[in-house]
Amino acid sequence: MPADPHTAGPSAPVADSHPPQRVLVVEDLPDTRESLQTLLKLGLRLEVDTAEDGGKALVMLAERPYSLVITDLRMPKVDGLKLITEIQTKKLPCTVIVTTGHGTVPEAVEAMKMGAYDFLVKPPDPQRLILLVKRALRERALQDEVTALREQIHGRHTFLNVLSKSQKMYDVFELVSQISDTTSTVLITGETGTGKEQVARAIHEASIDRRPGPFVAVNCAAFNENLLESELFGHEKGAYTGADKKRIGRFEQAHGGTLFLDEIGDVPTSMQVKLLRVLQERRFERVGGSETIDIDVRVVAATHRTIEDLIREGKFREDLYFRLNVVRIDLPPLRERPEDIPVLVTHFCQKFGRPGQKPPAVSDDAMEILKKAPWPGNIRQLENAVERACVTTRDGVIKPLNLPRDIAGRVETKNLFQIDLARPLPDQLAELTASFEERYLRKALRRTRGHVGKCAKITGLSRRSITDKIAQYKIDKNEFKKD
Repeated sequence: MPADPHTAGPSAPVADSHPPQRVLVVEDLPDTRESLQTLLKLGLRLEVDTAEDGGKALVMLAERPYSLVITDLRMPKVDGLKLITEIQTKKLPCTVIVTTGHGTVPEAVEAMKMGAYDFLVKPPDPQRLILLVKRALRERALQDEVTALREQIHGRHTFLNVLSKSQKMYDVFELVSQISDTTSTVLITGETGTGKEQVARAIHEASIDRRPGPFVAVNCAAFNENLLESELFGHEKGAYTGADKKRIGRFEQAHGGTLFLDEIGDVPTSMQVKLLRVLQERRFERVGGSETIDIDVRVVAATHRTIEDLIREGKFREDLYFRLNVVRIDLPPLRERPEDIPVLVTHFCQKFGRPGQKPPAVSDDAMEILKKAPWPGNIRQLENAVERACVTTRDGVIKPLNLPRDIAGRVETKNLFQIDLARPLPDQLAELTASFEERYLRKALRRTRGHVGKCAKITGLSRRSITDKIAQYKIDKNEFKKD
């Protein structure tokens, strides 16, 4: 969750502001102007203002925001094409629909090339006008939300390298700020994927003026006891077979800075004694050496395990726990801070969007699924899901079908597919059928623990058909053997 490293500190959460859905009708003929205004007011209950030409419209656009502009093309003074050009040049956040006579359809096509959303031939059919305006406003609201979230990412919802708008995380930010000028040891707890290393880096960044040394991270679970000792404390040449040169350990590397000990709960008991000594005395010897090395290091440890349970089981030393647990930070899982999901999704869309293209937008249906998902893998799982969606989307909008099946499949089929009159019915039926077929097959494989023969028997399909569909949907049979 990288963010602006120069953000000074946390700010209080504030309510999100949504741009008002106002419409501006630009038309030089009074009767047409008034009829369009009345139709939109009565048909959609919108706030509708009018302007008699493009010049007046630009003045009004400068005074207040509008979500949608419906403009005629041929008008005195400033015509519709010039109005669109000015809107594009000034990057005004509004959508434009043009109205045109039968003889000026080519001009309307040109207007769309310049950035207009769509066009209507005069006199516009009321039903088509209503549908087009509703669709344009819906997409405009989505674009406005994305813009607002991007501003939040670069503004009030960043703290050093962590993104959040949750009150629980603001409490964490406040605590990090309070300990920034100390050398106290910190213990960070939380489920896998909640961002423990990111918070550790935030602690380091907050203390950078006082402790300008490096941030050094080591995953304690990745090494056995002997390797971990060498990794942390280093070794002298010839200390053991294969030690052909002196190695500087992580404690020395982090001198004057921060040492992050991830998965501290997995450190072997015998190694815990050595670690406790270093934390108490702030000195150690390299493996195979006799020289005592003094260190000035802030230690930040993290674990997804419950240390108190490990102590009761005799797997973790209580005295080491007390030494680590000077300042404790408990990170809430993502399911307890769903308000962070839109912010994180927007950030990940920016991160994984295709080079040279705008980051993908997220449809309302897809965002609703993301908000409701339980996320057992927390932020890491969400990041992977958004990356997958960014790679598979074709039109720049992430839809439910772009989300991983284990996420989208948790929502009822009726919520996965929204009727879209702009897309052919066969395409939508094919997507719906494929989604149902894959979820049905996964359920059958789960029941048979990945056994293709038994799966074929309960589904009524042939073994060959089951095998082909497993390949088609890229299903890993091994995941069902663990159930």
